[in-house]
Amino acid sequence: MKRIMLATLFAALSAAAAADTIEMKVYGLVCGFCAQGIEKTLRKNPATEDVVVSLEDKLVAIATRPGQDIPDAELTQALTDAGYDVKGISRTQRSMTDIRAALKKGTK
Repeated sequence: MKRIMLATLFAALSAAAAADTIEMKVYGLVCGFCAQGIEKTLRKNPATEDVVVSLEDKLVAIATRPGQDIPDAELTQALTDAGYDVKGISRTQRSMTDIRAALKKGTK
């Protein structure tokens, strides 16, 4: 019984650890259509749970579904193919709610 409980706990923790937010610095965003296009492109990926695009901050943030990931090369390729320049990709534990609140306050 302990083994089952430990295995379940480990699986839950592993899934939670993998449920990162991917934050990208993207140049070339100039209008609302850019933001809509990026969001639409990224939402096609089955690992994507949520997307935030900020033109002002040159930020694209993606929340992945628990236990899933999107490789950096795949993200870079999708955005480069769409005509944007990806300057950096980082994985964080910030929630999309926190990112939206920071963007609204202007504190990134």
